[in-house]
Amino acid sequence: MNIGFYMIIFQFTRSIGADTGWEKYHFYIFLATTWLINSLVQAFFMPNAEEFSELIRTGGLDFALLKPIDTQFLISFRRIDWSALSNFFVGLALLFWAVYRLMTDPVNPMTFSLLAAFLYVFYIGCGALIMYSLMICLSATSVWLGRNQTLYNFWFYITNFSRYPMEIYQRSWGWSLWGLFTFAIPVLVVVNVPARILARPLDPRAWWEVPLAVYALFATVISLAASRWIFKKSLGAYRSASS
Repeated sequence: MNIGFYMIIFQFTRSIGADTGWEKYHFYIFLATTWLINSLVQAFFMPNAEEFSELIRTGGLDFALLKPIDTQFLISFRRIDWSALSNFFVGLALLFWAVYRLMTDPVNPMTFSLLAAFLYVFYIGCGALIMYSLMICLSATSVWLGRNQTLYNFWFYITNFSRYPMEIYQRSWGWSLWGLFTFAIPVLVVVNVPARILARPLDPRAWWEVPLAVYALFATVISLAASRWIFKKSLGAYRSASS
């Protein structure tokens, strides 16, 4: 449905926003990147985050705490939802198709770069880790809030902001959203950074793209550290079912 919607959009406009460089196939790389990251998170982290909330509510976390392995690691990788990876392969197909169309463009063909491909994969991982950190923080709140039924709702509400180029927020009151979701909850860098590295919507690159990539790495480290701290705090506040 998404790809069909944007096919219609690009029949009436050349790019998403003026002077952004997000033309049809550049934006398809952005869209594919969104699918890749979200499918990884939903396959590996979402089911475990939901189960973590249930373990807290039911007291099943007691058994995880008794095992001789790091509790966060155990909680994070208990289950894999293989069905969620279907979107990963759809995104991969869209990615290859968009890159091929850009490389075979008769007017301005894109030059393939091994460095860009490596950095793209690296920042896909960074984006998934930022989303993982957000998931752990959300699920850990079950210790204080009890049954956290809004996990899915809040997750999709937040990730909706990451599904579009950050330029669309750089107008009027949208700057407040740009600041919030770039620095406080850094979901805007999750897709924007890897997609920019590979698609190169602005050629030559804008001066701020390199600092943005460096910041994304910093945001990944800080997000992981913050999620670890919140996870530890939640374990400290957890009361065993037997107590």
